[in-house]
Amino acid sequence: MKSTAQLRLIPTLLVFIILCSCGELTKTEQEKMPYFDLKGFVIMEAEKLEGSEVILISRVQGVENREEKILTQSQWLEQFDTFIQSDINKPSFYLSYDTKVKTNVLTHSLFENANEKVKEIKITYIDDKVVSATLKSSEENLFYSTTTFAELYMNNLTQKVDHYSIETTQKIWFLKPSNIKIMGAIKAQ
Repeated sequence: MKSTAQLRLIPTLLVFIILCSCGELTKTEQEKMPYFDLKGFVIMEAEKLEGSEVILISRVQGVENREEKILTQSQWLEQFDTFIQSDINKPSFYLSYDTKVKTNVLTHSLFENANEKVKEIKITYIDDKVVSATLKSSEENLFYSTTTFAELYMNNLTQKVDHYSIETTQKIWFLKPSNIKIMGAIKAQ
């Protein structure tokens, strides 16, 4: 039989869990993030790229389109939305990922028993500076499956994004798979 102190602890823990799972993280919580802040990193890089010219190549179902554009910060955020949406620093994810550091690579891998969209994030460092970020995500149910692989590489001289690519394959029940790939290379300034 449980003691009354243990029984009173259960509602307190439930309230704490509910409060932690709601809303955005405070500044103090962000400083204690258990995983690499991919969202914050990408937003910071988008700010640095304000007004930069990019060669954009998109491929939809094998048909390729190429254009050169100068993008605003908000347009860069749209380009990097896959990275931003792959933020795993949410209280509900705190026990979902295994973190390993090997040489200069930080890897967050989803535990087998966890069921989250983002499967893996890898951050490569040289001299404590991020040189690349890659992620894999997938989602599946009875009607469709989708897989995304995204990568972002830094330029060591400019300390800005050099190039990136995002590829998504989606399969909807009874239809052929669709494939979309977006690639961007920032032109030297």
